[in-house]
Amino acid sequence: MTTLDDFAVLACRHPFQLNPDSRRVITRMLGLSPQRMEHVVHRVRSFSEPDVERMCTLLLDDYGRRHKRIRDVFLGHYRVVCRELHIEDDHLSEARQLLIGACFTMEYAVESAALFNPSIVPHPNQSGVPDDHVRVVLSLRAVGEGHVSSIEFRSAVIDAEGALKLEPVSTFVASAKVRPDQFYDKHLYSLNLFRLMAPKEKWGQRPAAWDRHAVDTVLGQLGDRFTLDELRYTMWTFAAEQEGSKEILNDTFERMLWLARSNYEIQFEPDSLLAERVIFPVSTTDAAGIEDARFVCFTDDDGQVTYYATYTAFDGRSILTQFLETRDFLNFNIRTLNGIYAESKGMALFPRRVNGQYAMISRVDGENLFIMYSDNIAFWDRAESLQMPLFPWEVVQIGNCGSPIETEAGWLMLTHGVGPMRRYCIGAVLLDLDNPSRIIGRLSEPLLVPEKDEREGYVPNVVYSCGAMIHNDRVVIPYAFSDSASRVATVPLDKLLDALNRR
Repeated sequence: MTTLDDFAVLACRHPFQLNPDSRRVITRMLGLSPQRMEHVVHRVRSFSEPDVERMCTLLLDDYGRRHKRIRDVFLGHYRVVCRELHIEDDHLSEARQLLIGACFTMEYAVESAALFNPSIVPHPNQSGVPDDHVRVVLSLRAVGEGHVSSIEFRSAVIDAEGALKLEPVSTFVASAKVRPDQFYDKHLYSLNLFRLMAPKEKWGQRPAAWDRHAVDTVLGQLGDRFTLDELRYTMWTFAAEQEGSKEILNDTFERMLWLARSNYEIQFEPDSLLAERVIFPVSTTDAAGIEDARFVCFTDDDGQVTYYATYTAFDGRSILTQFLETRDFLNFNIRTLNGIYAESKGMALFPRRVNGQYAMISRVDGENLFIMYSDNIAFWDRAESLQMPLFPWEVVQIGNCGSPIETEAGWLMLTHGVGPMRRYCIGAVLLDLDNPSRIIGRLSEPLLVPEKDEREGYVPNVVYSCGAMIHNDRVVIPYAFSDSASRVATVPLDKLLDALNRR
């Protein structure tokens, strides 16, 4: 009989650990009510110019050591204040503008609480790396004050033996800028919108009320590509012509704007290091956090490589599955995933098309694993059951630990299982290469369980990963423990495949 020890010896934990660092801070807009904003601006205007210049100099000197381009941050927040208070032409000195901007700026320690749930992909830049090494990108879920989650990155090099060494980490951290004048494709936007409008009685949800005439009229007046401002203006002109109660109309327009704001582009400064970049919530859909990004290096049929990630956007009340794509980790396109089977957590995309279709692993019902196929990477309307909890260590629920990994023997998929006392363990299954809907191997015992020093943390008794990769015939598994910090383990691929083939 196969025992837990037979599997436990497969995994080698490396002396590597990423701990949260409260010194890594970004700047954020300090949110105040319009009335309080007016009070602050009035007080700053009352200061003498010499006092303003002195305070401004001290602020730039102090915080310029902690943030790149702090002057731009202060001026940007000053302009936000002007828009909020409808100040159109204010002839204040630059020093006074900077001081006002600084009064509406705060620091936020993005990883002061935790740094966990990592995934790993090959870095797009392999220059200067020995042949038997590989440079990788680690993505991590960082949690700060108020339990707001964001995505952070680290670059590292894995040597021939599977040991991982971080590349330099800067003391500077910065969030991305939302790219201005974002254009929306009306066809894709309409498909997304009509999917939202479809009744959802199947899932026990009460259908939302929509003003279909308003939707059709607004879409009909927009061009094939439109901006958020054009969408707002078209809605405003339509609403101004309506009489009587506008409750359903206002709800409809609010949901249309919500969908538009859920699809946007962000960009980082080209001279920033990878570890300086933080994808921090910028829309209403992810205001409470960006959770558990599962990155995958996707190769299309024409050989083009794109990095995709699925993640869960949380607004404080409900979740939304979002899709992120990039080729350089500088510019990111973020959009919603749609379809009746896209409304679940823990979706993981296969690294290539399978039989001409995109394939995705998900947990549609929150308990079992499903496999989905689609002709459109953004729409998921078909799902079939793949794996149910079977063994005691996964009896409560199962999920994936990132995208399946292609091997000659089949698709290797790391899983997580939740058992008694809500203990999370990492397991593995093997899917048929040509028909991944068929399981051809499965570990009866977990590959990784929380060790004694991994059981304590924000969420006890958890080991969890959002993605692994193969290097030099080793499976490299970055994993988090107890929602606190992150480590790395490796497993010889041949031994793991042998164990999987014992079923």
